[in-house]
Amino acid sequence: MIIPPPPEIIPAEKLGHVHFVGIGGAGLSGIARIMLARGMTVSGSDVKDSPTLTALRALGATVYVGHDPSHLDGVDTVVVSTAIKENNPEVVEARRRGLLLYSRASALSAVMDGRRVAAVSGAHGKTTTSSMLAVALQHCGADPSFAIGGNFNDTGTNAHDGTGDIFVVEADESDRAFLQYSPEVAVITNVDPDHLDMYESREDYHRAFDAFADRIVPGGFLVACIDDPGARRVAEAARARGIDVRTYGESPEADVRVDNVQLHPLSSTFDLVVDGRRVGSVDVHVAGRHYTLNAAAAFTAGLGLGFPSAQLREGLSSYTGTRRRFEYKGSAGDIRVYDDYGHHPTEMVATLRAARSAAGDGRVVVCFRPLRHTRTKFFHKELGEALGLADEVVVMDPTGDDPIPGVTGALIVPHIPLPAERIVYERSWSAAPVRVAERVRPGDLVLTLGAPDVALIGPEVLELVGGRDDADAGAGDNDQDIRG
Repeated sequence: MIIPPPPEIIPAEKLGHVHFVGIGGAGLSGIARIMLARGMTVSGSDVKDSPTLTALRALGATVYVGHDPSHLDGVDTVVVSTAIKENNPEVVEARRRGLLLYSRASALSAVMDGRRVAAVSGAHGKTTTSSMLAVALQHCGADPSFAIGGNFNDTGTNAHDGTGDIFVVEADESDRAFLQYSPEVAVITNVDPDHLDMYESREDYHRAFDAFADRIVPGGFLVACIDDPGARRVAEAARARGIDVRTYGESPEADVRVDNVQLHPLSSTFDLVVDGRRVGSVDVHVAGRHYTLNAAAAFTAGLGLGFPSAQLREGLSSYTGTRRRFEYKGSAGDIRVYDDYGHHPTEMVATLRAARSAAGDGRVVVCFRPLRHTRTKFFHKELGEALGLADEVVVMDPTGDDPIPGVTGALIVPHIPLPAERIVYERSWSAAPVRVAERVRPGDLVLTLGAPDVALIGPEVLELVGGRDDADAGAGDNDQDIRG
């Protein structure tokens, strides 16, 4: 559900009792945390209970499981998740009562009012880059507020109301929400067309990032990855319009250059060169070359905000990651399980390359659950091609939006460049862990990939492989083609 922005944003403290419809989601839960920290009255509802709801209750929120018009008694403002439908009973009642309706972006703008905003955008890498920037600034002695789309591994939270004047926000482009922010620092990690159900075309998607750059306040600056063709185009056009632009990447043309990258199974080390001067190295304790660029983006933004190079690098080296970004889930014997949110083909390629490095001599066995039927419709060929970087693949049906006739995981399977016996299309949720477990051999790395609920598959796989004799491992190698 898309709610247009109000004529003017009211500061959060003046919104009264705020009720969140879909409060358990990554976006709304973070805003609710910040409002609770400011002493505001917060309530919310969601379709099912979760650890997130439990945490919000502990912080003082009144949280309901299920949606009901009575939940709006005493409420002044209603914040609605984009996943909520127009006919939701609480939304219908809010309109009937004439309550103030805010989207996630409008609510974020309200809590960011009066702060120096550092907004991190891009098709991929937003959560990691924004969380890296928050950690780096904390290490410099600042106490920034932040609202990101994933939970920190060490704290388990996705938002914080800091005492400092900087607010780090993950600026989501999926519903054009990032066009409501007015950042001092705007970061564009990449421009790789996605969400084509929301944008008229790939060109329309690119134009949205141009408009985002134009939202930078006077005296602010744009940070863009010069290695990415889309981000580079936005940067060049922005500079031509008089915007201060700072670039980063491995290209010799970058203002902040990533050099001497050394990849390790679960980390990487690289040097930073600023305006031609080598300033030192960073150790990133997450797997994958793409994380070196995320760290460089955070460093460039922090440097532009006036923080010292050495402390920023130390802070980045202390970063431990966020949930669902190549997150270690456990092991059974010498079989390890990781989970990752990668759902766009470009993200999947980066994650699978990291998995390949981490697997060492073992194989990579993937269970992929596409996120959104619309993405599967537009990108099924590219999704399949990305999965070719694995050794064994179990493909499930998409989730996360309304079904589209004929759009299932089966669309992806013909495009996976692996032998037929290495691929399974599994329609049954309960059978998916079994399908994965029967294909796993000692030494393999299992990766659950895609939609949030696929993370639940990993623990079941560990239980299955932990209780079997190794003689049973790899039984799936002799399966017939069951891709249909």
